[in-house]
Amino acid sequence: MAEYLPKFIPGQAITLTASAKIVGGQLVEVSGAGTVGVAGADSAKVVGVAGVDAASGERLTVYCGGVQRLAAAGAITAGAAVYAADNGQIQASGNNKIGIALSAAGKQGDLVDVAI
Repeated sequence: MAEYLPKFIPGQAITLTASAKIVGGQLVEVSGAGTVGVAGADSAKVVGVAGVDAASGERLTVYCGGVQRLAAAGAITAGAAVYAADNGQIQASGNNKIGIALSAAGKQGDLVDVAI
C-alpha cells in the first residue's frame, strides 16, 4: 500500500519525521522528539496512522482520531476494543486501548474500520 487515506477525517493531521521505514496505513507511535516509528504490540505511545510510505528521516502525514481503516493481526469482532499489534496492525487484546472496531475481521490482513 503506497498511500493511505482515512475513511473519515475529523480535521486532525500532523506532520512528523519517520525514525524507521513506515508503510502508509500502519499505526505509528512516538519514537522520539518529533519522530514516529511503526507501533508495536500493545503500545501506549500510538499517535495515529501513517498517511504515506516513508523511509527513515522522511517527513510524513499522520492522521489522528476519526475513523481509520486498519489491518487486523487476527480475528476481531465489530464492537470490540482494539489495541496496537506488531507491525502497526491491530488486535483484540491488550492493556492500551486505541479504539473500537466498527466492522469485523476474520483473519490477519483484513481491514477493519476503527473509531480512534
